[in-house]
Amino acid sequence: MAKLVYLELPVDNTEQSKAFYGAAFGWGFTDFGPTYAATTSGDTDIGFQADATAKTAALLPVILVDDLEAALAATVAAGATIIMPIFAFPGGRRFHFVDPDGHELAVMASNPAQT
Repeated sequence: MAKLVYLELPVDNTEQSKAFYGAAFGWGFTDFGPTYAATTSGDTDIGFQADATAKTAALLPVILVDDLEAALAATVAAGATIIMPIFAFPGGRRFHFVDPDGHELAVMASNPAQT
């Protein structure tokens, strides 16, 4: 079953965001490069994207599915516009789409070793 598992925030400064959310909520972060960090609690995690070439215009909800290709086909059949085809990232693969109301979301499948 598909479920919302991740929220990615576009930020200007990853270190500043980590400091704020760490102080405000006691969250710890794992760095995945100089411009990306995320919580890794296994619940609904949050990531900070500070790379100007990769960050989205708004909050990016990420939906976890078992079969990424089937989800891509179903999303397109339901009327979504694919704006970023399937690509790999640390932890899995994902694609981005825009729903009929103009909201950008991502759909991901975990690497088998990390499920």
